[in-house]
Amino acid sequence: MAVKDRDRFSTATRIRLLGEQTAARVYRSQTKRQARRSRLTGRAALLALVVCSLVVALAYPIRQYVAQRAEIADLEREQRQARERVERLRDQKARWQDDAYAEQQIRKRLHYVMPGETGYVVIDPDAAKQSRTDTGGADRPWYSNVWDGVDKADAAEAPDR
Repeated sequence: MAVKDRDRFSTATRIRLLGEQTAARVYRSQTKRQARRSRLTGRAALLALVVCSLVVALAYPIRQYVAQRAEIADLEREQRQARERVERLRDQKARWQDDAYAEQQIRKRLHYVMPGETGYVVIDPDAAKQSRTDTGGADRPWYSNVWDGVDKADAAEAPDR
């Protein structure tokens, strides 16, 4: 019995017991890891790969489809606007075919009067005062006035762009 008790307290026995305990702990942790790994199987990975490849393969055609549908909608809108404009122009052409309308527009735009009528032009007094005060260009050379006119015309077109 003394040999057995001595074996129990010997260094070799202690090391062997520690090794066995450590091996048991490692084995338990490995089985837990394997249990965790088993959730993602090869089938699940393959399925994920197939789904990702389908998404990548279909992304470009779907984007093209959406872009083409937007372009078709824009073209249909432009076509509708062009048809409306054609209808307005046809109406205007039909109005100009009427002699009474043409005469009315000629009188209005060109200030024509019929024989025997007296034509009057009413001038706005404020506009007349404004044109008299705007004589600053008379004392400058003619090319400065021309250049200022070009600048004013260019400035008037700028907001339309």
